[in-house]
Formats: sequence, structure tokens, C-alpha cells
Amino acid sequence: FFRDLLFCCSHMSQPLEPFVDKLVSVITNDGRHIVGTLRGFDQCVNVIVDESYERVYSTAQGVEVVSLGLYVIRGDNLAVIGQIDEAADAALQQTFPEIRCEPLKAVAHS
Repeated sequence: FFRDLLFCCSHMSQPLEPFVDKLVSVITNDGRHIVGTLRGFDQCVNVIVDESYERVYSTAQGVEVVSLGLYVIRGDNLAVIGQIDEAADAALQQTFPEIRCEPLKAVAHS
């Protein structure tokens, strides 16, 4: 069982290699949205994100940006990770005070 699990984990982390040292967006299973520079990962998709911050969404006020610094996210809490187009993201950040939306919900496993 454990040999199969390690084999599975090592193949799951390989697609992250092109994202190293790039700006990424991470959505966690508990509904958090973290943005930062991917510095590394391991065979179980635990990721290290540097210069990171959390984007907190609200229907009452604009998007709040909370600085986190160097941050480690466990692979079992990672729902989605992808590279960010930095130019498009910079333009989007200008609209953060006006953006109103529901906070992200946690992933429901059944």
C-alpha cells in the first residue's frame, strides 16, 4: 500500500516543476486563496510559497489582502494550483476595492 502511495505522490508532483519561481495562485480545500512565488514542492505535493498573501473575499467590502510571507501548504489541503499572468493580475488588483463576492467555500468530500 505505502509503496503505491509514494509512487502516486511522486507522479502527482511532477507537473508543478514548470511553476517553480513563478507567481502562482493556490486554492486550498478550506476555501483560502493564496498567491505567491512557488519556491518548491515535494513528492506529496506539499508546496512552499514565498512572498505570499491571502486574498480574502467579502460581500460587504473589497478584496482584503493579508500578507503571509513564506508559507507552507500541505499537499492534502491543496485543491487547485496554477500560474498567474502577472500583467493581468496587476490590472485586476487595481479593482480590488470595488470587487464584492462571496468567500470561497470549503471543498466538500462525500
